[in-house]
Amino acid sequence: MGQQQLLLIILGVIIVGIAIAVGLSLFSAQSVQSNRDAIINDLNNLAAQAYQFRIRPTSMGGGQGDYSTFSIPVKMRTNENGTYVASPSQNEITITATSAQNSSNYITVVIDSDGRLTNWSYFGDFQ
Repeated sequence: MGQQQLLLIILGVIIVGIAIAVGLSLFSAQSVQSNRDAIINDLNNLAAQAYQFRIRPTSMGGGQGDYSTFSIPVKMRTNENGTYVASPSQNEITITATSAQNSSNYITVVIDSDGRLTNWSYFGDFQ
């Protein structure tokens, strides 16, 4: 083989290596984004349940205008997306969602007295 052919083979191997590295990077970024979106969806569902609890009378198992006795249902505390922990007070709840894929990735959100999600904070790869 000539020197030019060897140089072309080496250049081809380098280009293929770079393409594989970029493909793996894009795949892992998509995986993190997908996990983040799933956790946000779960947080929206938990916020709806918490607000329903707040406006329901105590005679029907609700909080009668108070979040302080709300707790996340046992089956919703952990799923394939993450783990969810609630810190309720009378007029708001802070929920922390930790990713099941990587525990350094987590989201905190506050549910206000009107059931709106406010003060979103993203940590780890979710930023």
